[in-house]
Amino acid sequence: MADPGSLPGAGRLALLGHDPGDIETFSALLQDATLRLADVGYDRKARRLVCLVNRYRRETGAPSRIRCALRVETVQAVQRAGWSSDAEAVTVILSLTQDGDWLVITCAAGIALRARIEVLDLVLEDMGAPWATTRVPQHD
Repeated sequence: MADPGSLPGAGRLALLGHDPGDIETFSALLQDATLRLADVGYDRKARRLVCLVNRYRRETGAPSRIRCALRVETVQAVQRAGWSSDAEAVTVILSLTQDGDWLVITCAAGIALRARIEVLDLVLEDMGAPWATTRVPQHD
């Protein structure tokens, strides 16, 4: 396996999203990210939803992943669907969309997370160093 520091495009991503058009960019960057259900947190008092994922980096020439945080601000409520009782369960993010006041994170196996937001305020930030992977997402 390659040294993560030597991977092409080893720079870290940091994006802010405030416009509805930004959701498409965030969705593309999060597609195929792995999400452990225990790595989803909602702070009702701070009105913040955070998902820690292992993002697949399509922007590089070599297959790699990086730990990444998606932060959703101004959250008024959170709803889950298809959630496993096993907090260690892992799913894959398929898309991020907006449905009215709801930001929807759709995952594999019928798992979804909805956050009712006051205004669109997203942060996507890579953390740490990337690592090489041999598991390249495949789509039919």
